[in-house]
Amino acid sequence: MSLSLSAEEEESPAEAVDGVWLECIECGETYAPFEDVRYTCDECDGLLEVRYTDPATFEEFEGEGVWRYSAALPLEEGVSIQEGATPLYEAPRLEDDIGVEALRIKHEGMNPTGSFKDRGMTVGVAVARELGVGRLACASTGNTSAALAAYGSRGGMETLVLLPAGKVAAGKVGQAALHDARILEVDGNFDACLDVVRDLADRGEVYLLNSLNPFRLEGQKTIGLEILEAFQADYGTWPDRIVLPVGNAGNTSALYKAFRELVAAGAIEPEEVPKLTGVQAEGAAPMVEAVENDADDVRRWEEVETRATAIRIGNPVNAPKALPGIRETGGTAVAVSDDEITEAQRDLAAEGIGVEPASAASVAGLRKLRAEGVVGEDERVACLTTGHMLKDPDAAAEAGNEPEPVPADTEGVLEHLED
Repeated sequence: MSLSLSAEEEESPAEAVDGVWLECIECGETYAPFEDVRYTCDECDGLLEVRYTDPATFEEFEGEGVWRYSAALPLEEGVSIQEGATPLYEAPRLEDDIGVEALRIKHEGMNPTGSFKDRGMTVGVAVARELGVGRLACASTGNTSAALAAYGSRGGMETLVLLPAGKVAAGKVGQAALHDARILEVDGNFDACLDVVRDLADRGEVYLLNSLNPFRLEGQKTIGLEILEAFQADYGTWPDRIVLPVGNAGNTSALYKAFRELVAAGAIEPEEVPKLTGVQAEGAAPMVEAVENDADDVRRWEEVETRATAIRIGNPVNAPKALPGIRETGGTAVAVSDDEITEAQRDLAAEGIGVEPASAASVAGLRKLRAEGVVGEDERVACLTTGHMLKDPDAAAEAGNEPEPVPADTEGVLEHLED
């Protein structure tokens, strides 16, 4: 497996197009990027990565949003709805309460459809158009379906989403429906949905845009580039650690890839790369299990349950990319309870930052690791929050205050407030 924080230069294989190609992370087989539809290696079924002859440096980036980083992406432009450039909020009370040198919250819920998935879709749907495919598809716990539906619609392409029946927040289903996707509710969990979508893709019926698709992760790596640039501007240094929720482990893989490319380009030293720290819910924590057991492979959890629906995943397909990212950056992984997630969601809301439950897992994980002494008080930390509060309005209402009935007159309201 050729994943490491080294500064080795890539040599373009014959299959490269404009210095871009696909390469298997297991056996090293290479492929032309836009010639045929493929998601994994033809030889060994290993995961593929997009590779570049000349990885980009910060000096090459210009503009705003995801496509500011076109020099680090496989295409010069995408199917865009002005995604990226999300805020990196200060959270002073949380910073003091948790006890770190600096804490910033990267709120990906401020993307067009309310989650980080838009970053991957602007690239993935553009590649689909480059390949000339017609029907797009994904399995989803909700956010992927909303993003794919919006970007597929923007690109004028048919979109099919498979969701686990009764397990997806209504706000996300509503988004996919309004953006004109065909919604298929599967009698099974997310991993069963992904099995079906992968089979449909193998049969040539759909173009798969889950994070198994290597082009999806290219868009998502821009999260890490934005965080690094913002920390450099505000603190004159890079963050010591980035804490992020883990479902399919796409963001962990994508950020690790972004950092490796920056190291290869000489833009950052290997020892300066932030520690990638993954957080899962206790009821869906196969990555944490693998990290704790120092295992090379992640065991598939057949039964998973958590109120953090966006990370209710028992078989993270990007684990072979994400595990080296955690280990080689000196990071770790931790599981948190649903109650700890809800507490963190409330704490973020108290700072004016509204996120869905899965997003709050990053803050819950940071708090737990700080209490255990794994995270030091001198660390500068970025927590990634992946989806907007209104993605799951039922969870927000359950975590918040109950409405209080009052009479329709001022005196009655004042009397109620005095009780």
